[in-house]
Amino acid sequence: MKKWLINHYGFSKRSLNGLLFLLLLIVAVTLAPAIYRRYFLKPPTIDPTEAQALQQLELIDRYTKRNDKNTRSEIEDSPTRPSIHYQIFDPNLIDEKQWQQFGLSYKQAMAIVNYVKKGGRFYKPEDLKKMYTISPEKYKALLPYILISESKPFEKRAMTAYPKREPVMVEINTADTLELDKIRGIGITFAKRIIKYRERLGGFYSKEQLFEVFGIDTPKFNEIKDQIKIELEAIRKLNINAAEFEDLKRHPYLSFKQMNAIIQYRKQHGPYKSIADLNKVLILNPETIQRIAPYLSF
Repeated sequence: MKKWLINHYGFSKRSLNGLLFLLLLIVAVTLAPAIYRRYFLKPPTIDPTEAQALQQLELIDRYTKRNDKNTRSEIEDSPTRPSIHYQIFDPNLIDEKQWQQFGLSYKQAMAIVNYVKKGGRFYKPEDLKKMYTISPEKYKALLPYILISESKPFEKRAMTAYPKREPVMVEINTADTLELDKIRGIGITFAKRIIKYRERLGGFYSKEQLFEVFGIDTPKFNEIKDQIKIELEAIRKLNINAAEFEDLKRHPYLSFKQMNAIIQYRKQHGPYKSIADLNKVLILNPETIQRIAPYLSF
């Protein structure tokens, strides 16, 4: 065996001995727990008195569980039930114990009680016939004692009428959150979002810019567009020939590269004379220039 391993796998004699030792060690570690449990671990000694007590407790537990199960089964399904006692009742108001006094089993009583709890209602004595748990004979026996209250506890409450908001017209570039909240369809959350975005822009020059506010979609825009107006004079402008990176970085229409290109071009070629000069900044496309034009001064 050793010669075969040495010849075919190139093991040295020392390496082969080490490998065999390692294999024997793995086998010994694997078998050690089983050998220890079989030959060295002694089972715990139990006092005869304790063993007898445990056995008695186990027997009592089994007997109790069996008796509890049999008792419930007898109460629910046994033909020998407690004596029947009839009295005037409203089927919408009594609980399962009262139904059992009328001779119904626990399961039958719970079926009726659950029906009422889930919103069911008996409006007239004949409605009790619909319950599959009540036989025709039992219905005839109960009929003389049924008295349904005239009150209607399950009627829906009248809808509370809330006053409608009067139509308003709010200037969106100067309004605070309280004024914006007066717009029908704009709550305090949307009011805060609109103001936060307005501060980044410098103001709105078009109602359609509201689509850029998070959460405002077409239905919401159509609801509020006729309640707002825009004053262009309120737009905050930036002097493009004096603005630094910190002044431009909050504006949502410009990327960092575009802001840096605007400043670098001005440093290299001098002040911008008009919006047309921004076309010379290669990184700016006509669409971007058109969007930022209302916010710039020269």
